[in-house]
Amino acid sequence: MMSRVVLVIACGLALAACRDEVADLPLPVAMTEEAVGYYCQMHLLEHEGPKAQAHLDGTPAPLFFSQVRDLVAYMRMPEQSHDLVVAYVSDMGAEGATWADPGAENWIAVTEAYYVVGSAVTGGMGAPELVPFSSPEAAQAFADLHGGSVMGLEDIPDSSVLAPVESDAPGAEEDFLRRLEAVSHRQEDRP
Repeated sequence: MMSRVVLVIACGLALAACRDEVADLPLPVAMTEEAVGYYCQMHLLEHEGPKAQAHLDGTPAPLFFSQVRDLVAYMRMPEQSHDLVVAYVSDMGAEGATWADPGAENWIAVTEAYYVVGSAVTGGMGAPELVPFSSPEAAQAFADLHGGSVMGLEDIPDSSVLAPVESDAPGAEEDFLRRLEAVSHRQEDRP
């Protein structure tokens, strides 16, 4: 009998700790005119399509991303200096959300979204985009109109976020290879 009481108390404490962890997660921050993309350092509101934000351990403000694809790539790269606490993406199924104006406050957790992958649309920086929705029905309706497949975050292939983006711009491939070589040399020079 005593061991059951101890077990019940231990379970209660564990559940309370889980609730405290969830309650302590940073809330999403509304996009403002000052928000800039982490990679491009350009104002987010100047670009169409869904956006993303990542809250890192030990940092006071989130990193914003001009495209959802950029956030997922960031999450999958091992070289990050801080642990990811929580990330949010634009809910493109929210009332009033459009491609031109995805909304400043309609955020959903990156892990809870349904993504349209491989559609005909491109994000704010011109790369193929992962289009997030809070409901699978809204995601499927978008896929029916624009192509692509509906997936959860873990099902998105690395090739959809980490592969270079093809460009018709003159010299784009050479520029990519030059930048890749420069980064490789910097990695070799590290102690």
